[in-house]
Amino acid sequence: MSGPVTTADAPASGAAAPPVGANGVEIIPGREAMVGAVPVRRVLPRRPRRTVGAWCFADHMGPMSVTQDNGVDIGPHPHTGLHTVTWLIAGELLHHDSLGSEQLIRPGQLNLMTAGQGVAHAEEATPQYEGEMHGVQFWVAQPDATRHGPASFEHHADLPQVELPGADARVLVGEFAGAASAARADTPLVGVDLRLRAATTVPVQRRFEHALIVLAGAVIVDGTRVTPGALAYLGIDRDELSLSTDGPARALLIGGEPFPEPIVMAWNFVGRSRDELATAARQWNDEDERFGRVRSALARIPAPVPA
Repeated sequence: MSGPVTTADAPASGAAAPPVGANGVEIIPGREAMVGAVPVRRVLPRRPRRTVGAWCFADHMGPMSVTQDNGVDIGPHPHTGLHTVTWLIAGELLHHDSLGSEQLIRPGQLNLMTAGQGVAHAEEATPQYEGEMHGVQFWVAQPDATRHGPASFEHHADLPQVELPGADARVLVGEFAGAASAARADTPLVGVDLRLRAATTVPVQRRFEHALIVLAGAVIVDGTRVTPGALAYLGIDRDELSLSTDGPARALLIGGEPFPEPIVMAWNFVGRSRDELATAARQWNDEDERFGRVRSALARIPAPVPA
């Protein structure tokens, strides 16, 4: 489900994002995109808003029907300078990477792959599963202190849960309401899956900027109705969020300290310059050992070289 980023999502580098709306909520429409044969709604990056903390990419996949003839198969492709964070609402996927990892992921479990200087992976459908597929894949930009380091992979089958009045929360990354995820975070960060039944108050950290991605139903925040297919940017300087819904809803809350380093994104790479990304693309196409080898029957995806 990962990438690629193009100039239709956001320029490789750009001006600062616009200020948040008067009511503290900025609605940014997503873009329909295809990842292989999989339709997604890309809500980050967008031209008005490139990052939320270190979160720099979010593809909302599905819900879609998976059959033996219509599955999620994304062939081997590379990454640099980021973490991929994969979260399923329904379905299952098989992850392969150049570290030798082979990991099945199901709903309620988290896959987190760190690219560092370079890694490659593939995501495949499983032959035994037919039914609904629904999920999100994020990228999280790595800071200079870690982005040249080694690649790694984590699977978290048991994540902390928090009960709130009117909602249940599962902590994917970072700390939330006294519960902490064991998943890696190289900068101060939070990611929470919220299942809402009624009005609730969600505690947040004042120094973080936050955004809401609705997966199902509708969520009302500060009088603004948020539905799937858009990102609701909520800014900073909040201690809590007052959320309500007119029926069962599900949303992902992401946030973090504003990322202090300007990043450049192209295709499946995150870096600091166009030359850096062009070098990575050429090395992938030349099958350089930087990215290793992925054991997958799927075809390797070639990289466009940035101009």
